[in-house]
Amino acid sequence: MALRRALHFVFKVGDRAKTATFYRDVLGMKVLRHEEFEEGCKATCNGPYDGKWSKTMVGFGPEDEHFVAELTYNYGVGEYQLGNDFLGLTLQSSQAVSNAKRLGWPLTQVEEALYLTQAPGGYPFYIVDKEQPPHDPVQKVSLGVSDLQRSTHYWATLLGMKVIGKCEEKNTVLLGFSDSSELKTRLIEGCTCKLELRDVGGKVDHGTAFGRIAFACPREQLPAIEALMKKENQKILTPLVSLDTPGKATVEVVILADPDGHEICFVGDEAFRQLSAVDPEGNELLDKAMAEDKSDEWFAKHNKQKAAA
Repeated sequence: MALRRALHFVFKVGDRAKTATFYRDVLGMKVLRHEEFEEGCKATCNGPYDGKWSKTMVGFGPEDEHFVAELTYNYGVGEYQLGNDFLGLTLQSSQAVSNAKRLGWPLTQVEEALYLTQAPGGYPFYIVDKEQPPHDPVQKVSLGVSDLQRSTHYWATLLGMKVIGKCEEKNTVLLGFSDSSELKTRLIEGCTCKLELRDVGGKVDHGTAFGRIAFACPREQLPAIEALMKKENQKILTPLVSLDTPGKATVEVVILADPDGHEICFVGDEAFRQLSAVDPEGNELLDKAMAEDKSDEWFAKHNKQKAAA
C-alpha cells in the first residue's frame, strides 16, 4: 500500500529504571524522545488508565528510518499480566549479545546464532548474533493469532500488506508494506521491519500488558481506512481523532483491532514526521523523570506495593 510504513510497538512498563537499562545498555538503543503527561491519552496510548503517565521512544535511529519501541509508564502501576499475544521482537546485533553477557543479562540460545532474552516485564526479544547491519537492525515483530487464514486476509486484503513468506511447519506468515520489487527486496533484506503472524492453536490472550503496533500513512488515507473498516464490519477502537503533544505537532490517528483484538494505530505521516523528530535532550529528560519519580519510595515507606494491572 502506497507510502505506508511500520513505526513502533507499544510496551507497557512497570519498572522504568530496569527497562531503560535493557534498551540502552543491553540492546544498545538510543532514547529518541521522552514526554510526560498529566492525564490519560484520548486514544488510550497508555492503556485504560486516566492518571499521570510517560512515553519514551527508543530505537537504533530516527523513526523515519527505524522501527522503534514506545515505552509507556503509568505512575502507580508496577506490573502487568502477559498473554500470548506478543510473541517477540527480532533484531540483529552481536554487540547486544556481548552486552547481555557482559552485564549478566539472562540469555538462552535457541538455535545457532540466535538468542532469546526478556525485557523487564517478560517481553521476549530474539537477538541474531551477527554484526549489526548499517540499516535498521530490527527485523520483525511476531504476534499470535487464532486463525492464520482469517488474520492473513485481514492484514493483507483489508490493510494492504504484502505476503512476503509463509512457513507451514511453524504456522507463520510474514508480511510487510511494499509497492515495488525494489521495496520488496529491501523488506527481505531487513531494511524495513516486518510483521510475523503465528497461529497459537487457540484463543489469543492479551492479558493486561497488551501492546499496540503503529503504522504511518498519508493523512488523506485515514478517513478511507476508517470507512473500509466500517464497511467490512471490523472493529474500530478509536475513530479518527487529533492528539496533542504540548509544544509539538498535533497528529491524527485511527485505532483499529484485528480479529484477535490486536490494537493497530494508523497515524498521518506528515504530522508524525514532525512529532517524531529526535529530541537531543530525550535521554536527559528520561533520567530526570526517573530521578524525580519517588513512587517506589512512597510505596515502600507505607509498606505497600504498586498496583498490578
